[in-house]
Amino acid sequence: MSVLTPIAALATASSDPTPPALAPLSPDLLLSDIRRRREEFTRLQQIAPDVIGQFRRLGVYRALVPKALGGDEKGPREFCELVETIAQADGSAGWVASFGMGVTYLAALPPATLAAIYAEGPDVVFAGGIFPPQRAPKVAGGFEVSGRWAWSSGCTGADVIGVGIAPVEGDKTALPRMAVMPREKVQIERAWNVTGLVGTGSHDVVVDRVVVPEDWTFVRGSRSQRMEPMFRYPTLAFAAQVLSVVSLGIARGAIEELRRLAVDRPSVTGAPRLADRPQVQIELARAEAQLRSARAFFFDAIDEAWDSLLAGDEVSPEQTRLLRLSATHAARTGAEVARAIQMQTGMTGVYHDSPISQQVRDAQVLTQHAFMGDITYQNAGAMSFGLAPLPGFL
Repeated sequence: MSVLTPIAALATASSDPTPPALAPLSPDLLLSDIRRRREEFTRLQQIAPDVIGQFRRLGVYRALVPKALGGDEKGPREFCELVETIAQADGSAGWVASFGMGVTYLAALPPATLAAIYAEGPDVVFAGGIFPPQRAPKVAGGFEVSGRWAWSSGCTGADVIGVGIAPVEGDKTALPRMAVMPREKVQIERAWNVTGLVGTGSHDVVVDRVVVPEDWTFVRGSRSQRMEPMFRYPTLAFAAQVLSVVSLGIARGAIEELRRLAVDRPSVTGAPRLADRPQVQIELARAEAQLRSARAFFFDAIDEAWDSLLAGDEVSPEQTRLLRLSATHAARTGAEVARAIQMQTGMTGVYHDSPISQQVRDAQVLTQHAFMGDITYQNAGAMSFGLAPLPGFL
């Protein structure tokens, strides 16, 4: 696998040329810079602003935006490959880049609102704090939004932020929606104190009595009003995929780090190099097979669903089942591979500044996400017996 191919393709195929004042972006140098700065992102508890700027220039945020709005209109495989490549350099950076899929959420807004968001260009950075949905009374001009929302990954670098609301009119509460507003309307409180994915900056967002027009809200998971194939792809399944592919990237990064250590680092005890130990050879081969198998399932499911859309058909419930199942399997397998790799490094892999130690922590945190929970297996298994899954799975 050439890790630079997807990312380089986006850098050269962007529909909006790099401004003349900026030097052309080198994807391999960017990835090297991300690797070098992993500890910095952990210390800052966010991806540095200049790296978000590099993501913009690379095309992360315009990748899925329709050409009609100035974007590159890529498909799900290309975007997931891009996120996977960045995650190989750093899990937190890949996680934050994954929210370049934000347009697939925002496309549920009225067309005029979506056009307004992208009026100044396609490189809009979106972040969201969904849970818990906060009561938002209907007032003149829209909904009055107040509250606190946790887990707002990438919020420190966002242009627009969405928050989950429960619209209230009189004594009636409507379906939960997402209310979208400019970043300056939101206060960020740094509350991200976790074991892994520390650099994602998944802090709390706080809103105080901001009136959001109704046409700047949408029911989360509702169908887009756009007709491009990407906006007929299952939204919630894609939201799970862009996160789970981070685990595949992390695991690939761990394998490559072990290969480097095994050849370059002598044993302090005088034992053979890691590369010369039969057990390490066996475990590395086993990890490679596990990762490639999970990756093949993951991208095969994407390709099958995408081919249906390109042929003018809808994505079937069975195809969506496989999208969700393969995403959970990818997330779990990536974490298992990262841990198996760490087991071969001895005490070297337990230090906080060890890349493999960080990769294990990042991958384990990823498996805790609700999109990759055991309930995914239950729903996928129920459908195998012809039973209906729980709401929100398809």
